[in-house]
Amino acid sequence: MANLTLARNDAVLTITINRPEVRNAIDGPTAGEMTEALHSFDGDDSLSVAVVTGAGGTFCAGADLSTIAPGHDRGLSIEPDGPAPLGFARLVVGKPVIAAVEGHAVAGGLELALWCDMRIASETAIFGVFCRRFGVPLMDGGTVRLPRIVGQGNALDMILSGRPVDATEALRMGLAQRMVPAGAALVAAQRIARDLTRLPQTCMRSDRLSAYEQWSLDLDGALQNEMQRGLDVIASGETGEGAQQFRSGSGRHGRPVP
Repeated sequence: MANLTLARNDAVLTITINRPEVRNAIDGPTAGEMTEALHSFDGDDSLSVAVVTGAGGTFCAGADLSTIAPGHDRGLSIEPDGPAPLGFARLVVGKPVIAAVEGHAVAGGLELALWCDMRIASETAIFGVFCRRFGVPLMDGGTVRLPRIVGQGNALDMILSGRPVDATEALRMGLAQRMVPAGAALVAAQRIARDLTRLPQTCMRSDRLSAYEQWSLDLDGALQNEMQRGLDVIASGETGEGAQQFRSGSGRHGRPVP
């Protein structure tokens, strides 16, 4: 791929936006490549977790505004019934995706980080709706996912003001799940990804999807969906295998299962 680099390490796929000359801003071709990479990851049974990051010390500066400025060919889809401008917003994958954030994750870059299941932020990380200053709207899930993750008040503070949020504040409000030293976000995210690959996958993926699906359901519907998903996991045999491991003494008291 011209704008992304893909690296496989066992069951972990690392996707790196490789446009450091524009702070990893996403144009149309890059959006297409990201969508293709995520679809491919989702359909590859040999992969269990993906990590998304950016090259050159920046996660992603959002949409490449030079491609949508007057006089330039639009490089991003803006059809109301088409894909979201940066490609990923409406995509649902069945496996975990972790964002490894160094430097700026702003505008569409913030939206990409929000799309991921977890955000591992280095001390250099800056999150923000920087597109506020240029009249560029959030169109890749920012106004939807940000309130769900950090709460309405914190989200509106960021959405209305466009102010920068550093890693410490992001951790406090739940925007980041871990904070690590500068330069360590990718290694930390890959370590977490490897840990996830060692867990029973059918159950983990089912519980993950239930957590997403519940947003569009009422309480009774969400609980029924969770129950059905749980029954499907039990029927797969994975739960019985895990119970047998427990009976044999493996994994008790929070210890990892070999």
